[in-house]
Amino acid sequence: MEKSVGQDTDFFGVKAVESADLFGATIKVIHIVDNITQIVALVKYRLAALGQSSHPFHPKVFKLTTQLWYAVFVVPQPQLDASSALPIYRQLYAHFSGLIQTGQMAKGERLPATRELAGTLGLNRTTVAAAYELLESGGFITGQVGRGSFVAVQHPATGSHLLDWTDMLQRSAPALQPPAPGPQLREGVSFATSRPSEQLFPLDALRASCEEVMAGSDFAHILQLGSPSGYEPLRRYLLDAARAENLAAPDDDLIVTNGCQQSLDLLGRVLLRPGDKVVVEDPVYPGLKSLFQAAGAQLIGVPVGADGVEIDQLQAALDHERPRLIVVTSNFQNPTGATLPVGARSALLRAAQAAGVPLVENDAYGDLRYSGEDLPPIKQSTDAGHVILLRSFSKITFPGLRVGWVLGPRALIARLAQSKQLADLHTDQLSQAVLLRFAESGRMAAHRAHMLQAGAERLAAVLAACDRYLPAGSRFTRPRGGMNLWVRLPEPLDAGELLARAHRENVSYLPGKYFAVSRFDPGSLRLSFAGLTPDEIRKGLATLGTIFSNELERTRSNAAMEPAPAMV
Repeated sequence: MEKSVGQDTDFFGVKAVESADLFGATIKVIHIVDNITQIVALVKYRLAALGQSSHPFHPKVFKLTTQLWYAVFVVPQPQLDASSALPIYRQLYAHFSGLIQTGQMAKGERLPATRELAGTLGLNRTTVAAAYELLESGGFITGQVGRGSFVAVQHPATGSHLLDWTDMLQRSAPALQPPAPGPQLREGVSFATSRPSEQLFPLDALRASCEEVMAGSDFAHILQLGSPSGYEPLRRYLLDAARAENLAAPDDDLIVTNGCQQSLDLLGRVLLRPGDKVVVEDPVYPGLKSLFQAAGAQLIGVPVGADGVEIDQLQAALDHERPRLIVVTSNFQNPTGATLPVGARSALLRAAQAAGVPLVENDAYGDLRYSGEDLPPIKQSTDAGHVILLRSFSKITFPGLRVGWVLGPRALIARLAQSKQLADLHTDQLSQAVLLRFAESGRMAAHRAHMLQAGAERLAAVLAACDRYLPAGSRFTRPRGGMNLWVRLPEPLDAGELLARAHRENVSYLPGKYFAVSRFDPGSLRLSFAGLTPDEIRKGLATLGTIFSNELERTRSNAAMEPAPAMV
């Protein structure tokens, strides 16, 4: 059966093809064979067609036969539906998690390599990789560098009565999300998480605040169940501060929450119903996107430019989409770092008022301005009754304590309190009391001054490193505060595809796909710099610059080698 390259010979009813990708070429016809003998014969034929050794004991024959047999017969193949509303990578996730949960794949069993499975199913390798990432984040598998991915848990089959959790949870499967924050890489550099540096935490000052709270006469009361509106002394402190800043109207009130994420969640529960449209920034903070999509809202993305959300585009969205809600970040937007100028803030408020749509102003990063003058919040306007202001202690102090707040019309705040009581009764009172003491003692102001100095150094370091190390043609934002900046790599670089290469060099970032609403730029990525030292920032960007520059040179060299098409 051995034939030379170029012969058009039929094998099991399939024409021979000349291909440099032997696995991919062979897998296209593997579905018509049903035993190991036929696989060996098919592999020998393919190798002979390429002029390579086809001896049955040749290492290449053995390796390819083993890969094909395992990929097709050992692991049950998924039935994928390209017309389904469920993305292909989620269908793959459901397939393999189901096999693991039902005991069809045992602990320690190896999954097909992403390249092999992609070839088997005719998929892009990144699709398979996304499914494996979900499986690993869910604890189903573990990846071992150089060896592959292996089942990490044991789910023994117990008969037909085993509950299929994968099927039960399929309806509530969330949209694509970045990996949950974990510990910083011990020997690497992670630009992936927007959070302050632990090295800057004033532990002695916090310890003193804790001791003073515990020594107080109301300590037992603090440990009792509290109000869903928040620890009353802290709530009064925040409301008084808002009035001093001319942020609170006479009929405004305030509720303490578990940070801005819960503030957004409560607003979604109270104000939105499935099918409602919400105008958001594009790109946008992934936690907001996933939260509102899970609530059944339709997100209307408005582009973010150098000066924040583009007001003309937002006005067009209000005119044509008739949304239920607008959500914007006024200062140092996540992920771009952009800040809305004063004129744009006024125009945005007028547009919301004319449309009769509530405007949520997320100001989680407003306390982190490293240069320039503070800009007045939209909520500070005299006619800002449409505005709901979100703020948090998480970015300026200790994110693990999870304390934020919502300032808005009293009727809305009352409904948020009802919803919060159903969700978690109230925010942890000890954290609230400690942060109140931290603020009233003057320790928070001192810590903020230290944070601003350190943040300015880190921002200067990341901007200089981007200038120095990113390949020519790269573009990036130049914020004056916050924790993040946005990078656009030159075409045809894909930040998502290059992430695995960065991980091998112990550097991490978040590709733009996690932030996109309707305008995905493959070359985009977010760099979160606040949690890193200047030296770590420089080291990480030097590594990324090398990876990006080498890939750009490789792709351009390959493009230059392609023959020009015939002129007709």
